[in-house]
Amino acid sequence: MNTDLRILVVEPNPERVRDIVDALREAGWSDVKALLQMSELNQTVREFSPDIVLIDLTNPDRDTLEHISHATETTKRAVALFVDQTDENLTQAALNAGVSAYVVDGLQMDRIKPVLQTAIARFKMMRQFHFELNAAKQALEDRKTIDRAKGILMRQRGMSEDDAYKLLRTTAMSQNRKVIDVAQALVTAADLLS
Repeated sequence: MNTDLRILVVEPNPERVRDIVDALREAGWSDVKALLQMSELNQTVREFSPDIVLIDLTNPDRDTLEHISHATETTKRAVALFVDQTDENLTQAALNAGVSAYVVDGLQMDRIKPVLQTAIARFKMMRQFHFELNAAKQALEDRKTIDRAKGILMRQRGMSEDDAYKLLRTTAMSQNRKVIDVAQALVTAADLLS
């Protein structure tokens, strides 16, 4: 378990905050900051830069979930949201907002540790999926650019596809650049000249 995490607790009830902070410290996490006002979430997240945000709400609504999503930048940190009640639409809205753990029936001190561990694991998994998806999208875009550059060379110089790629690769190596960079420069130049 990673005990070096910075945890931000958002809970309007000061007594409950003490219980939550105590439970987190008992679980091994010591870098904990509490926030009583949801209105201060944006600023506190910027200043404290938590790894995970634990939010305890009685009745969330869509606006609150959207605010949480923007304020906590759920792509950068895990969010565990504890609610007393919900419905199918709010559950879906919470998941769409990027909440890593959405726990109904409120926050119970004996469940803090496993819920946070699950939230962190899910967050890491989702972040890896996003990274891989973005890498795949970029690879596809790069492939399209390289194919366009090869097409330009094939038309302009009457080359085969293999020879066009070899020329791109040789040029990239001689200029100590990536093939995609040479291809992009060629496509940009061709666009300007056409």
